[in-house]
Amino acid sequence: MNRVLAYFLIAIFAIFLGSQITEGALLVPYWKTLSAPEFYHYYSEFGKKIGGFYTVLTLIAALIPVFVCMYCYLKKSAGLRYSIIATFFTFSFIAVFYIYFKGVNQQFYNATFNAIQLKSELNTWEYWHWSRVFLEILALFFLILTFNVLTTEKTQQ
Repeated sequence: MNRVLAYFLIAIFAIFLGSQITEGALLVPYWKTLSAPEFYHYYSEFGKKIGGFYTVLTLIAALIPVFVCMYCYLKKSAGLRYSIIATFFTFSFIAVFYIYFKGVNQQFYNATFNAIQLKSELNTWEYWHWSRVFLEILALFFLILTFNVLTTEKTQQ
């Protein structure tokens, strides 16, 4: 595989990961400082924009390990095992969205929680978010290992 393409795809995935870290390090702490009415107003105003941004970025990032896995399979590359693991962690962080975030984010839109419940739910949301970031780090790590094998194979040809 072309080294420039590999670096480009790693950079795209890393930008996605960086955006997730930014959300956890900046947005979530900010949300936790807001009162329930302020949070629900904020979420009604910006929630769909934030969700749209992350949907597109997640989709682009998630397709990278999947396509690289298919590429490794077709090329019969030794990087296939790493790409399968990267794809597994990618499916895992996507699954976490559907298992937890999709429903809770909808409850944020619906302003379901009272002030005490909201503070507790934001703590839970933060925990799940950092767990998801950990899965994304693992996916990126194995994606890098895959590209290392692919670029090494190319130079040995």
